[in-house]
Amino acid sequence: MRALSMPTAQSTLPLAALYHCDETAWLEEMAALARAGDVVAMDCKHLAEYLSDIAKRDKREVVSRLAILLLHLLKWDRQPEKQTRSWELSIREQREELQELLESGLLRNFAEQELPNAYRKAVRRAAVETDLSESEFPTECPFALEQVLAE
Repeated sequence: MRALSMPTAQSTLPLAALYHCDETAWLEEMAALARAGDVVAMDCKHLAEYLSDIAKRDKREVVSRLAILLLHLLKWDRQPEKQTRSWELSIREQREELQELLESGLLRNFAEQELPNAYRKAVRRAAVETDLSESEFPTECPFALEQVLAE
């Protein structure tokens, strides 16, 4: 039977306690255990929770950035007389950030799937910001994901 690994010199706390008081140290310990292949000593309960939270955070960020980008594209299209460098920079920033996030094929698939949801959010926000009615915007997203991300 294999002996359980003890926390390294970095920490004298058990992994479960370390998770709650010093997430960075816990991550370093988990990485060291993973590199060593010591699955038995790993804090799998909290690792599963942590990984799930990261996945949710990444998905929220994709939808949020898509909604912001779509909002600015809608405003750009509907109010050409009010186009500003700020809008242009926001469009560029959201595209760059999304392109980095979407390097993962899974997140790209998620973005494709969530594009209609992000568009609905963008329309609601655009209506408020432009004083236009939501009905003045297309009911369906007029862009494919590749068009949204393209310069």
